[in-house]
Amino acid sequence: MSAAEVSKVVGHELPDKPVTWLKRDLVLYALGIGARDPEGDLPFVYELNSEFRAFPTYPVVLTFKGESQELNVFADRMKGDKVPGLPPADPNKIVHGSQSIEILKPLPLTSGPGWKWKSRYTGISENKTGVVLTIESQLVDPQNVPYAKLYARMKITGDKFNKAIAGPPQAKPIPKNKKPDWVYKDQTLSEQALIYRLSGDYNPLHIGPYKPSPERVERNSSGKPDPAIGQAAGFGGVILHGLSSFGFAARAVVKVIGGNKSDSLKFFGVRFSSPVKPGDALETQIWEVGPGPNGTIEVTFVTKNLRTGKDALGSGIAYIVKSSPHAKL
Repeated sequence: MSAAEVSKVVGHELPDKPVTWLKRDLVLYALGIGARDPEGDLPFVYELNSEFRAFPTYPVVLTFKGESQELNVFADRMKGDKVPGLPPADPNKIVHGSQSIEILKPLPLTSGPGWKWKSRYTGISENKTGVVLTIESQLVDPQNVPYAKLYARMKITGDKFNKAIAGPPQAKPIPKNKKPDWVYKDQTLSEQALIYRLSGDYNPLHIGPYKPSPERVERNSSGKPDPAIGQAAGFGGVILHGLSSFGFAARAVVKVIGGNKSDSLKFFGVRFSSPVKPGDALETQIWEVGPGPNGTIEVTFVTKNLRTGKDALGSGIAYIVKSSPHAKL
């Protein structure tokens, strides 16, 4: 691909996508990111709780879910529209590199009709290992009022090139020789990926080897029967959705700094560093690094996989309203 060809990507807008959700979807998502504390998490998982509300990072699932309440075929959902300057991509070779979300307004508990997902490509860079695309998305209501702005970076293939017109804030470095201001440990379930996929991301990478019935064989984008993708991709089997780990880290930040209040989180972003397997324990280490916009504080964080000792999520950044001067851990 030439620089002239790939430069056509930047600024390209995708067709608007209708999206919807119900209270049930909000509960499923909260369970998928580990909300199961019978006391602190009830506002996110129990619809009759007086403070029942959407967890603030819920919009990340809508690009997969769309407006349907039915299961979907991941490869079909990822085919998308033709992007000028890029060849068709194999969905099984797309790697989610980073994700951020800016929460502009709290979500209603049910969407009703008319909500849309608007996306455009705002950056592209290439190196010897692949093409990295930056996609800006907005969730807007029927009156076109934005409720969330998201940036995702996806790696595919390509040569050397780079151009960008927009992107999210970047994390400050972790302070040297300073212990974290907050530490939060959590445990994923062995069934975590099975739960999270019900929010709309049905990529077979997260469910593992299976023997489909002769009557109904799921197929990947090449038309061949789907293999045990987790093994084939070099992950050693089933891995947890990156956006589930993303949600675990967001819960940690909201719980220890925001007093578990959904409206405390205003911006949240991470880089996906290494895979998490269902059942792994996670530890989120958080440093306060200064004031954020509009009465928030800015924090830098990493989420470590305690099984492997590696960072599962790196370059973490959040703007959050601190609930009280409670003791730091």
